Amino acid sequence: MPKYFLILFSFIMFSQENETQKYEVIKALDDIEIRYYPSAMKAKVSSNRNFSKLFQYISGNNEKNEKIAMTTPVYMTEQNGKSTMEFVLPSKYSKANAALPKDKDIEVYSSIPAYYAAIRFGGYTNTEKIGKYHKILLEKIKTNKLSTKSSRPIVLSYNSPYKVFNRRNEVLVEINELDD
Repeated sequence: MPKYFLILFSFIMFSQENETQKYEVIKALDDIEIRYYPSAMKAKVSSNRNFSKLFQYISGNNEKNEKIAMTTPVYMTEQNGKSTMEFVLPSKYSKANAALPKDKDIEVYSSIPAYYAAIRFGGYTNTEKIGKYHKILLEKIKTNKLSTKSSRPIVLSYNSPYKVFNRRNEVLVEINELDD
C-alpha cells in the first residue's frame, strides 16, 4: 500500500504547475540555443536511488522537516559509469535558508553561473536519443565556431514520467562565454 501512495503522491506533485529554472537565451542558431544560466540552488545525488533520495529530501527528509516544491528541470549526467541527478530548488532558496539534507548522499549547493549550448527534443529520454542529440549539438557547436568547456552531455527533463504528449527534454553542453 505505501508504494501505491508514493506513486499517487508523486503523480499529483508532478502534475502541478512547477517553477522553472530561469535562463537567458543569448542567441538562437538554427535548432540550438546559446543560454546563460545564473546561479541557482540545487540538490544533487549520485547513488543507486537518485530520484528516490531527492524526492524524500523535498518531501521533508531534511533538517527543517520542510516540504520543498518540485521545480523543473531535473538535471541528469553520467560520468565514469556513475549517474548523477539534480533537482533545482525554488528561487526563494539561498545558501542561507536552504534546508540541509538528512541523507549524507545529497549535496545542496549553489551552482556556478555558466553558458550552455542547448538542443530540445520530445518524447521519453533514452540512451539512443541522448546520444543522437548530443552528437547534433556538438556538430552545431563546431559549425558555429564555439568552444566547449566540457563536451559531456547534461540531460534536462521537464516533465513527470506520467506525461505522455508534448514532453520537453534537452541536452546541454557547457561552452565558453561568447565574444561580443
